[in-house]
Amino acid sequence: MVHLRRFWSNILGELYQLSKQTVRAVILFGQSSEDVWDIVEERLKSEAANEKAFKKTQAKIASFREGFGTVLFFTDTDVVKQLKKSFPFYADNFADCAEQGIGGAQQAVWVALAQEGIGASLQHYNPLIDELIASEFDLPSNWKLRAQMPFGSIEAPASSKDFIADEERFKVRFE
Repeated sequence: MVHLRRFWSNILGELYQLSKQTVRAVILFGQSSEDVWDIVEERLKSEAANEKAFKKTQAKIASFREGFGTVLFFTDTDVVKQLKKSFPFYADNFADCAEQGIGGAQQAVWVALAQEGIGASLQHYNPLIDELIASEFDLPSNWKLRAQMPFGSIEAPASSKDFIADEERFKVRFE
């Protein structure tokens, strides 16, 4: 257990702006991880267009449920509010800074898991599941759910994706 705590602490420990820690994470294994996906499945049942669409959704969720665990990523909105209050000149930037921080944390976790031969995906079932997750895991109301990252064995290589041309995505100047 100490090794796992150190692993997660090292991943999440360096991703903060102005020495303020806005990123929160809940790392779940076993039944707790499965509970996340039970919540997602139950909640999406009422949102599916029809039974066929729901069956496809169930298959996707089942793959997440079968993983080793799930990381839930949150933003501590109290910290963001305090930053806005402490630095009013930059107040409009702190929500974006928090999003950038959480993106950095997600990438750091993904890379660390990949280095251990563990696959992951990033899911966004929030805000549909926010209240249910907060209740299930007794989380503070100031923790805003931002993403869910199921992780586990790599069952197949990632499928190829189409990308827009680099010329449309990047501008490079050397003058």
